[in-house]
Amino acid sequence: MDGESDDIKPARRSAGLRLRAGGRRALDWLLPPLCLACRNPVGDHGALCPGCWRRVGYIEMPVCDRLGTPLPFDLGPGAVSPQAIANPPAFDRARAAFRFDDVGRALVHGLKYGDRLEIAPALAGWMARAGREILEDADALIPVPLHWTRLLRRRFNQAAELTRHLSARTGIANEALVLKRGRRTSHQVGLTRAQRLDNVAGAFQVLDEKKGWVRGRKLVLVDDVLTTGATIEACARVLRRAGAARIDVLTAARVVEGPFAVHI
Repeated sequence: MDGESDDIKPARRSAGLRLRAGGRRALDWLLPPLCLACRNPVGDHGALCPGCWRRVGYIEMPVCDRLGTPLPFDLGPGAVSPQAIANPPAFDRARAAFRFDDVGRALVHGLKYGDRLEIAPALAGWMARAGREILEDADALIPVPLHWTRLLRRRFNQAAELTRHLSARTGIANEALVLKRGRRTSHQVGLTRAQRLDNVAGAFQVLDEKKGWVRGRKLVLVDDVLTTGATIEACARVLRRAGAARIDVLTAARVVEGPFAVHI
């Protein structure tokens, strides 16, 4: 018994709800809700305006089971693209919420370069939906790490932010201290796939104290965008060498062109 009457409890709950509603109204007045992509006014925080929503290139089924790229028609469960057969990736499966097109780029760049951390929870929600099959029995989420010098300059790792929100949403463990980027690499923008692979070769390691933990685990690598896949490939290879049982990949966006694409 807590000494509180049954009449008082509902009244207290009602007062709490009114207080939270008042807080939301005050927040809306101080910081009016804006579209996550174009920054035009919207009705709710963490939302897209109707125009941007219609233009998001969501990646829907059917997709290549390995690469997560769109297939021109449904070939049944487990179907893989010619690209996956010709160049099997180091990871098992990849999934992404949407294409890295105009709206997708605005969302990813807003988080990554614009310090707009309010975008991360929305992206994590879309990622959880797109990756539900690979998240179903995953043991842990692992963000792609930044080199410490880049982290110091940027102040946060966008992959770690997405992982944090995904973990809170799904209940899957967030293991942010498994991979380390031991060598600072050049920016990947503008490089070919071969150059990107060269650039990240040997850049990642599994921390010594985590090598035993990795063995036999089903892991999901998390990043903001998958372009040529060079960075993800490098991470997957070191996790595979450490004995991971399965390595899947989940990103907010992906480029649907080049060697990992199916053109439709």
